[in-house]
Amino acid sequence: MQFDLTDLRLFVATAELGNLTRAAERQHLSLAAASARIKALEAQAGLQLLTREARGVRLLPQGEAFLHHARLVLHQTDRLRDELLAYGGGLRGHLRVFANTTAVTDFLPELLPAFLAAHPRINVDLQEKPNAQIPRGVLEGRADIGIVAGNVDTLGLEAIHFSTDRLVLVTSGQHRFARRKRIAFAETLDEDAVGMAQGSTLQAFLTQITEHLGRRQKLRIQLGSFDAMCRMIGSGVGIGVVPESAARRNQQAMQLALIELSDAWCVRERYLLVRERASLPTYAKALVEALCAHYAQAPEAERPELRASRP
Repeated sequence: MQFDLTDLRLFVATAELGNLTRAAERQHLSLAAASARIKALEAQAGLQLLTREARGVRLLPQGEAFLHHARLVLHQTDRLRDELLAYGGGLRGHLRVFANTTAVTDFLPELLPAFLAAHPRINVDLQEKPNAQIPRGVLEGRADIGIVAGNVDTLGLEAIHFSTDRLVLVTSGQHRFARRKRIAFAETLDEDAVGMAQGSTLQAFLTQITEHLGRRQKLRIQLGSFDAMCRMIGSGVGIGVVPESAARRNQQAMQLALIELSDAWCVRERYLLVRERASLPTYAKALVEALCAHYAQAPEAERPELRASRP
């Protein structure tokens, strides 16, 4: 089968909008031309892909499958165009990474500079995404590598374990919890809290936990980074749940106390997701190897027990 890219874009727009008229407008086509293109597309596929209804169109099961592959083809085509333009300017590779909040704001800013210095003609497009959306992005070809933590449906992708993420409760040194060694998250919900901004992976995760408990966090302020959270916590604004690595980094300067959470979900395994490791470009394999090597060389940071936490 050979499909026209204009037809594929029209089909994707129709599926997303649920309306052929609006899809035609988006693609700058007349309604008659758009309808003819969809019919020709179905004829070439040998299947009816969607059904016309009073209020628009609805994809049939085979149309859902066609939509998945149409998006893959269009994403790959866009990547081809963008990368050829970049190569014309001297670039050798473009690496797309979808990652959760902890990866984007905590450890990748520390690790990526060395990788970029070692690969001066490689660009990295790093995008923060919720854990649940990252596997789909890799599967559909919108990302070369995904970085997730916790119990995530990997959609059959190759998952490479590279480290363990521990969440801890952080307070100021003067807070009433500061001398506790261990605490349940539910016990903290009556306290003023400092959180990450809406849309962050961690905040969405904690919201799910509190909803399951039938409670809410008493959020005083929401911020865009874990370091900013630690500064606010150290100033006595509230308490917060952050990755242990970020808390350790700020502990001495902010006079923070770190308390182990007794909840099982506080320990989350981290994985790199790829469609097939063996087929990755050399520079993508290099990033996978760099992340794995970094954590393999720092086993102490991955011990399950919480080390002495008082400031």
